[in-house]
Amino acid sequence: MSEANDTSDHDALAERYAAERAKRVRPEGAAQYIHGTGAFAHYLDDPNRTADVGRAPRTDELDVVIIGGGMSGLLAAVALREQGIDSFTIIESGADFGGVWYWNRYPGAACDVESHVYMPLLEETGYIPSEKYARSSEIRQHLRRIGRHFGLYEHALFGTQATRIAWDEAIDRWTIATDRGDLIRARSVLLGSGTLNHPKLPGIPGIETFAGHAFHTSRWDYDYSGGRETGELDGLRGKRVAVIGTGSTGIQVAPEVAKWADKLLVVQRTPSIVARRDNSPTDPAWAETLTPGWQEARIEHFEKAVSGLAPNDVIGDAWPEIWGPPGTPPPGMDPREHALSVDFAKMEEMRVRVSSIVRDPATAEALKPYYYRFCKRPCFHDEYLQMFNQANVELVDTQGRGVERIEPRGIVVDGKLHEVDCIVFATGFDLEVGAFTHETRGFSLTGRGGVDIEDRWRNGYKSLHGITVAGFPNLFLVGAARHTANTFNYPFMVREHARHAAAVVAKILARGTAWEPSEAEEAEWARAIEEKSRFDTDYSRSCTPSYFNTKGDENGVGKVSYGGGIFDYRDRLADWRTRVFG
Repeated sequence: MSEANDTSDHDALAERYAAERAKRVRPEGAAQYIHGTGAFAHYLDDPNRTADVGRAPRTDELDVVIIGGGMSGLLAAVALREQGIDSFTIIESGADFGGVWYWNRYPGAACDVESHVYMPLLEETGYIPSEKYARSSEIRQHLRRIGRHFGLYEHALFGTQATRIAWDEAIDRWTIATDRGDLIRARSVLLGSGTLNHPKLPGIPGIETFAGHAFHTSRWDYDYSGGRETGELDGLRGKRVAVIGTGSTGIQVAPEVAKWADKLLVVQRTPSIVARRDNSPTDPAWAETLTPGWQEARIEHFEKAVSGLAPNDVIGDAWPEIWGPPGTPPPGMDPREHALSVDFAKMEEMRVRVSSIVRDPATAEALKPYYYRFCKRPCFHDEYLQMFNQANVELVDTQGRGVERIEPRGIVVDGKLHEVDCIVFATGFDLEVGAFTHETRGFSLTGRGGVDIEDRWRNGYKSLHGITVAGFPNLFLVGAARHTANTFNYPFMVREHARHAAAVVAKILARGTAWEPSEAEEAEWARAIEEKSRFDTDYSRSCTPSYFNTKGDENGVGKVSYGGGIFDYRDRLADWRTRVFG
């Protein structure tokens, strides 16, 4: 079937999509991955931490404890400061602020939303990013800048993992225990541990038998590879390297490895959408024209451009081109059919782009994504597809099945052993946050009556606004990915969560009483999500497995995001605060 026929025959394309999905669905769903415990605990070791400085256990009595020192935790702390709240501590397992940008130091790591939009509090800290898509080191330094600017370092407990968070009904306080022997009590907890906090590994048979070197991208081993985040990976000279994973991380890291390794195997289960990136330095003359309020305006313009509410003339990147709305259907055409028609056309553009860049026809065909455009987060790169034209790069396409097994000398796909010296797992993080597990978060969380949040959510995610949960008083989820508005610029949503949580915390402190939503309010919010859902259940079920649909697990598919848009969501939060707290 030719590409021309694919474009004109939507039924044939839908059948192709379904066939590709069927190759990849596994009955265990998200359980196909393994976590950094037991024999795999070393995958979670922190290669960035210097000698640990001991300290005495803390027994503080505070107004607020913030869990996590990444973007969610930092923005939560800043929002508390804006409300005049200074009695708080930030508990962070890493040795510094940064969150995912503390951990993600792999070569090529960068943001995929324009840095002037993505990096928060630029005006407040007086900083202008050096390029359109900032590298990880620059983002990490900026998050530290936020910590210094707002005086947050003196509030932080680094190198500390919360192990138990429990509500004490006798005193209306949260008790937070840590692996450093701390036992802290707080009136409120702001949970900013994020969605990109715990690396996962593929449950490939024999993974523990590999005799070469292996590591996860979030714990990049520069002692082995040589070089640094900007490249110069001279330790890979003469080495055969396999990168397993072709999502956002794999697509950024593979071209850097290809510049130095003797042989690079890119191991693919599902090809990603790879659109143009067009990175460039920030124009100093443009920066001189910025006036107060410029970043907030730019952030909102980005959101409107992606939503089809504004032209793409200010930001000018590929997000609106790929994920923009379908527009108004022609007269007499069903809106759903029109949306699918636009979907097919957009994805065909991405497949044609592959053919226009990758010279080997078989490799190009294997790199083409055959699924609906909202099934996976798209990627942006100007070297990834081009990399496959290099003689030292080979695509190992597993046809959706994944690696068959790992042996001491390498990886086995379709019965063939590919010998390698090093395996890099670019397999991401535990994003399937419909279930809150102690294994992936590092701590247990129990509310009223000793109810564990895992049990509370065992039959489905329940919340009010994706931020508060019945039975868990004075607990706020800052940066949670479910029951909130979809946005490609994650920090924008986090800032709204943080401001909302801090405003409610201020009211709670003023009243001197505990507060939590009712189950009826949770049910009402679930109905609002149902009414506003754009990413419907049928569409989700037709998608190739990804973290958007809990790896295709039928029990994880459903309306889990508020489809009214980030601006409507923000207005709802403000209206609710006025109605409930005045």
